[in-house]
Amino acid sequence: MSFARQHIDEAIDILRGLDVDAIERVTDILAGVKEDGGRIFFLGVGGSAGNSSHAVNDFRKIAGIESYAPTDNVSELTARTNDEGWATVFVEWLKTSRLCEKDAVFVLSVGGGSIERGISPNLVKALQHAKAVGARITGVVGRDGGYTGQVADACVIVPTVNAEAVTPHAEAFQSVVCHLLVSHPKLKAYRTKWESAEEK
Repeated sequence: MSFARQHIDEAIDILRGLDVDAIERVTDILAGVKEDGGRIFFLGVGGSAGNSSHAVNDFRKIAGIESYAPTDNVSELTARTNDEGWATVFVEWLKTSRLCEKDAVFVLSVGGGSIERGISPNLVKALQHAKAVGARITGVVGRDGGYTGQVADACVIVPTVNAEAVTPHAEAFQSVVCHLLVSHPKLKAYRTKWESAEEK
């Protein structure tokens, strides 16, 4: 079997294994945020930071929900990293943004963060603050969900079908799930360009 065939077959297995009830729970939480006039803060590092930026675009433009990602501001991100340390870059950003109970923190991550393993402590500290202020927590994460999976109000866990491909699959399906969410009738507010363009 070629690598391409294997990778695609694994993606099919992941699609079949996704918890659609968890996706619906995330949808309902975000619909509540929208109804309450709250904001969504997308947190991710590496490829997940790129997916967070993409999600901000779609949730603002398609779902009409005020959304942000701290990694979109490279000046503030690097200043905080340099002056305060990597572990607190997200939580301090959220404090300045006055995160509150009307808002949601949406984590996109391969592992969901783990203090014990010293992986993505910035996600953990941000989620601890979110819990403290009563903000809602959702996420799309891989592996066992990590700290995000433990504390989230609803979390979609990308099934592990190949331990050697956890990162590419998790990051790919973050995008799949986010596109599903902004297309969901409970969240979608505006038609996208190609779907609304008249056929010539």
